[in-house]
Amino acid sequence: MSADISLIPPLSRPLSSFRADLCVYILPVFLQCGKQRELKRGSPRFLTLLCARMSELEGCGAQGVVGGPDWIMIEPPEPYEPVQHHWFYNQKTDGRDCWQPFSKEDSQRLEEANTHAGESEGEVIVATEGRRYDVCLKERRRYAVYWDQTSSEVRRCSWFHKGSKEMSYTPHTEDISDLLEDAYMIAVTLEEWKRNLELPTGETVILHNPKLMTQHPSFCRDFPPSPGERTQARTLKRGIENIPVEIPQGEPDSVDHLVFMVHGIGPACDLRLRGIVQCVNEFRSASLTLISSHFSSTVDQESIGRVEFLPVNWHRVLHGETTGVDRDIERITLPSISRLRQFCNDTVLDLFFYNSATYCQTIVDTVASEINRLYSIFLLRHPHFSGAMSVVGHSLGSLILFDLLTNQKTGSECSEPEEAAEHNEDFSSLPDLDCNSFTSLEEALKNAGLEEHLRVLQKEQVDLEALVLCSERDLKELGIPLGPRKKILNYVKKLKLHAPAAQTGKHSQKSSRLQNLIQESPPTTSAVDYQHFDVGIGQVSIDYPQLAFHPQAFFAFGSPIGMFLTVRGLKRIDPNYSFPTCRSFYNIFHPFDPVAYRIEPMILPPDMDVPPMLMPHHKGRKRMHLELKEGLTRVGSDLLGSLRTVWQSFSQLPAPALAEGGATAVAAQLTEDMEMSPVEDEERKEVQVGRLNDGRRIDYVLQEKPIESFNEYLFAIQSHLCYWESEDTALLVLKEIYGNGPHRSSPQQ
Repeated sequence: MSADISLIPPLSRPLSSFRADLCVYILPVFLQCGKQRELKRGSPRFLTLLCARMSELEGCGAQGVVGGPDWIMIEPPEPYEPVQHHWFYNQKTDGRDCWQPFSKEDSQRLEEANTHAGESEGEVIVATEGRRYDVCLKERRRYAVYWDQTSSEVRRCSWFHKGSKEMSYTPHTEDISDLLEDAYMIAVTLEEWKRNLELPTGETVILHNPKLMTQHPSFCRDFPPSPGERTQARTLKRGIENIPVEIPQGEPDSVDHLVFMVHGIGPACDLRLRGIVQCVNEFRSASLTLISSHFSSTVDQESIGRVEFLPVNWHRVLHGETTGVDRDIERITLPSISRLRQFCNDTVLDLFFYNSATYCQTIVDTVASEINRLYSIFLLRHPHFSGAMSVVGHSLGSLILFDLLTNQKTGSECSEPEEAAEHNEDFSSLPDLDCNSFTSLEEALKNAGLEEHLRVLQKEQVDLEALVLCSERDLKELGIPLGPRKKILNYVKKLKLHAPAAQTGKHSQKSSRLQNLIQESPPTTSAVDYQHFDVGIGQVSIDYPQLAFHPQAFFAFGSPIGMFLTVRGLKRIDPNYSFPTCRSFYNIFHPFDPVAYRIEPMILPPDMDVPPMLMPHHKGRKRMHLELKEGLTRVGSDLLGSLRTVWQSFSQLPAPALAEGGATAVAAQLTEDMEMSPVEDEERKEVQVGRLNDGRRIDYVLQEKPIESFNEYLFAIQSHLCYWESEDTALLVLKEIYGNGPHRSSPQQ
């Protein structure tokens, strides 16, 4: 008789009515299993399982106690080992569920918190993945902290299934996993296999042995399955150690450096059409691997932690509802070749938007406010952080950061009360402001002549500090008409320009807080007077916001900075020029990148031709094809030079000199000349490239792959998008962050 443990009825008879020999054997076994499975002895579930097994075995045994029935085992059964749970989250890919495991450290934290979750009345939140995601245990959902992302399901997994045509295992739900674990516990303890278990979904599970367990689909009795359909069983696996899954590497808790990464044109950042978040995740994973391989000695000593990379997305705001630019462009777009036109509108037009003073202001405000927002959230989640910050820009993003860093102000410059005079905005439509005379929203609106909208704002509990955080979309949702809405936004901007820099007392603290909130408020699009060129580096003259920190380094990936500066009319960068608040600048590019341009020729004298610095391979050597190419070039140049020198020497020396041993002196001179080749002589010269990178080299070129050297044009587009997955690029960033001091160690081949 086979009992279905998932559909067992309640106890119909007391335990004392069973045969004594059954109780002697079965009861201790179930007490042990129940303890391991966290089943209370008096719980209905425990008693139901016990009663079912005893009823089943009583019907099988025909002999009495004397001699013992054949189902009583002399040797004790194998001990049951509880399954080790591991936590997974669902990451949808192309509309399909793709379950990814948490790291071992995160899974342990989730398991410990889940053990005590019942003791807490409220939600239990656990920070995971370097504190970039929060997991709500009771809700079983995973939420992103720094960026907008749809929440995903989280599971405590122990049983997995896979079909014959599937590539990876899928975890069962927690309820079904518990049913499977109960059936497995009974089968292992009693050594009874080939048992059928019907799941609530209608499918049937057969436990053949500890290594072979299958799950069969349910079929209607009126329409039995064909012979081919009967064989389509799914494979069941118990425990994460029995499935081929790559558990991600855990991240150190301590963060040594914070890097903000700004994307280029368009919403996609690589050939796989991934967004900035996925590409930054790829770059972060590469950096973690390089830290463990190239800085292994210090990692073992726990003297360094990790580098945190956070994405900065400005394309979403530019093409959002706030600006309305997509609707305007769509109205004038031709209907033919719609996909190509849509691609151009999403990508190429970003270059023209940045050259427009109106939308350039929106882009710059978005980048600065997003960086400051991410920075403030990071400090809240890492209160003990004491490291430095850096910025990275790819393609157009590097130009945005270059212009932004060029217009940063030092501490002495920010204290000058001349900030408002540097801008040409026309605020004549608003009355004159006395920014020191009001402390409430009512006084501010009366001063601006907008007191009729006070009741609407007070109804939503909007005070003066909340007003400066409101965007145009927020005011529109409150029902404020277009005219007053524009006046309020313009009034907030004028408040920023007229806010005094240095005050004292309680009012000074409040004004300072308001000033910080204004700088972090969402960007708005407003008319800005366009000045053709500005004095200095040559960028468009707009109101450049200030960052909340001074970056240590600025890395430009595949950057068109040199081209844009030339188009703006800047032929040469002053060698004495440097960023006001950033001391390091690296221009990193692939040799076949069609968008990248150099910076050093604009700083060095015109007669000095210096090639870019070749970036070392992350495995510690040049690529083989480059070494072969360089070796052949050097041998050819040395051979031609030697033959030319020998010919000139023999043609110029008189005959007596040759007879008296002059040939020996000539050979010695030739040997000395050959030992110092022109390439080595050039490498020994130290080039000082201005102050933009503190006198160090600026241009760094990647080593192309062997397959890329066959056709430069075929891999041109790919070379512009390769930086997110480049270990060589990540290694250069880490070397600048950690320096060339004691942190470095030899790479592990």
